[in-house]
Amino acid sequence: MVPDSYADGPRLLADIGGTNARFALEHGPGRVGDAHTLACAEYEHVDDAVRAYLNRLPARRVRHAVIAIANPVDGDAVKMTNHHWAFSIAASRAALKLDTLLVVNDFAALAMALPALGPADLDKIGGGAAAGSGVIGLVGAGTGLGVAGLVPVDGRWVAVQSEGGHVAFSPFDEREVAVLQHCWQRYEHVSAERIVSGPGIVLIREALAAHRGLRVDASLSTADIVERGLAGSDPLCSETLDCFSGMLGTVAANLAVTLCARGGLYIGGGVVPRLGAYFARSPFRARFENKGRFSAFTSQIPTLVITASYPAMLGAAAILAGHLDGQAASAPKPRAVSAAPAPLPPPTLETENDHARF
Repeated sequence: MVPDSYADGPRLLADIGGTNARFALEHGPGRVGDAHTLACAEYEHVDDAVRAYLNRLPARRVRHAVIAIANPVDGDAVKMTNHHWAFSIAASRAALKLDTLLVVNDFAALAMALPALGPADLDKIGGGAAAGSGVIGLVGAGTGLGVAGLVPVDGRWVAVQSEGGHVAFSPFDEREVAVLQHCWQRYEHVSAERIVSGPGIVLIREALAAHRGLRVDASLSTADIVERGLAGSDPLCSETLDCFSGMLGTVAANLAVTLCARGGLYIGGGVVPRLGAYFARSPFRARFENKGRFSAFTSQIPTLVITASYPAMLGAAAILAGHLDGQAASAPKPRAVSAAPAPLPPPTLETENDHARF
């Protein structure tokens, strides 16, 4: 059993997406362990998943917890967009016998972790250099499409919760127009998340096949398409990855321009790290820099893929610590705005890092 340096015991950290729920215990400042991932689909309620995780560990009292969840969080009621879980924060706190339960947006939590990441936690794609005092942008494709910002305010970082993944999809060329037209046959509103996400990779391949008049195996999963595309064994799957990467470049560039993200544009989520070395040579960076009259602006912004394990938990832990220490007393409640200010240094990436992580 890992010894706890917190007087009131370990703190429960959770990062819940539409597919997986990741849990860990923080035994002391910066000392996170006992990490485990559970499939959301195997549990009827979020409380069941929490109990299943805690039951795997030696008996110990957990009093304080924070959940970073892939969903907007505003008030007591939480209903996930990409999963069936819905719950009351107060009711879950009582049912789990916790003194504290904070629920925050997962990408706001991930944004709070960015300043603590070092070169070993990041893959730099292309050129550009971060301005230490600049606003930071964050985007990530997984089951959905997460978006957040990080703004320096009076020497502290403040995370900005966003649901930018639900903006309307913006096609760049005729091929992407064809993908959009295919999606319009099924959806009245086609968001960026609908296409630029893990499930979106399946939809892109389907749309490209229809556009080219091809009959293909419709049973391929996202993982199958990625595997075939990376291996080069299936031209349509390879084109699908190229199309996805270019679309993500547009999304990232739009966010960088919207936020004036001179501090860098970070890429999280579960999809891109699995693309490994391919992503560095994909259309992503060229598309990111192809911004018309603002091409010179985006070309100066570094794009950084997050490769660290469980990074959102670091930010969630910082939010919980701030709450418990009373540092967020003058800020809105974390469950309403996702993050309180934290006194963290500006992020830097001193060296090029072309390490490929799958």
